[in-house]
Amino acid sequence: MKKPLLITLIVLVLILIMPLINFIRWSVQDKMPLDVLILDKTVPTLDRLKHKSLVWILNNDRFVKKQNKSSYSYKKDYYGFSPTRPLRERGMSKNEYHLTEMIDLPQKVDALYFADTYGVFFNDWYAGVNKSRRSRKIYGGLNNTDYLLINEMKNRNKLIILEYNSFDFPTPAFESYRTQEKLGITFSGWTGKYFEKLDSTSKDFPVWMTAMYRKANNKPWTFKKAGVVILDEKNIIVLEEGTQLKSAMPMILTDTANCRKFGIPASVAFNNWFDIINPLQNNVISKFHLETTAAGDTLLSGKDLTASFPAVIQEPVNQRTYYFSGDFASNKISFWTSRIKGCEKLKGLFYSEKPNDTRRFFWLYYRPLINHIFTDYYVSMNSKK
Repeated sequence: MKKPLLITLIVLVLILIMPLINFIRWSVQDKMPLDVLILDKTVPTLDRLKHKSLVWILNNDRFVKKQNKSSYSYKKDYYGFSPTRPLRERGMSKNEYHLTEMIDLPQKVDALYFADTYGVFFNDWYAGVNKSRRSRKIYGGLNNTDYLLINEMKNRNKLIILEYNSFDFPTPAFESYRTQEKLGITFSGWTGKYFEKLDSTSKDFPVWMTAMYRKANNKPWTFKKAGVVILDEKNIIVLEEGTQLKSAMPMILTDTANCRKFGIPASVAFNNWFDIINPLQNNVISKFHLETTAAGDTLLSGKDLTASFPAVIQEPVNQRTYYFSGDFASNKISFWTSRIKGCEKLKGLFYSEKPNDTRRFFWLYYRPLINHIFTDYYVSMNSKK
């Protein structure tokens, strides 16, 4: 056999056998039994995108359910809205906990993760409906039982993580207020998102924003380039690249001490929805930063906003309650790779070195952040036994 052909065959064999080897390495890792309650009310498709990547991390790190030591399923192991097959028939069920469980459930569960409470709306659920317009709620919003679960878990000093939109519509004002109070933060009412194109004719662009802008500012929507839209119940701010922004992509920045502690980078791009909170006495682990121009700063300051605001905060005393001010768990990822140890090292396949590559967020930021939080909590729980 010719040498070049032999080398090619060896390389091909290695490529084929490496996933098997790394699957075996994953399989023999020590399992970490931890009962995690995941809540996701925003599940309009079978992909279950809003919590899938969280379960990927739990599985890849070998966190398992206590009762049978089995891995978590992103299809089954969550509370909230659950579509059924075939999706075209629009069948669904609601897996919910109830008021009568608010003593036993918080005692049994080790950790709580509210991945998304926004919910499912008419336009998201029914095929053929214009998804760019606002519509009525089918299911969603943080409710009284959700608050009681948070309260009981916090009283027991257990791990609690909540994400973006836990306080805004469609959560009722009273539930929003007392959840903020329990977490020791205040929600400003402002939310925002990056758009690759602000052109209202772009596919899936939320055209209700243009109507809101015309009503709030008495002038037409003329934006076309990349930018960030920030809005509250009645007001809307548009920051366009080249005018109000030097660079349109929001970045998450972390200081050196927290980079070392959580194993996360100093800077990473983020293109999902975010909200703006006041952390009060909480520790700020990371911040969002918008690279504004003087015109952008003026626009923000007119609404008492700044270009930097918290992205991740941590309760300062017991350090077991976190709030992520962004849609962090919403990441597109192939779930089968969760059973491959060390796959994050194949960065050429999953993300590039370009700073604005938003795929970097999951691999370089979200994954190590969740890994550190859950591993540290697991170790501290078991060190007391």
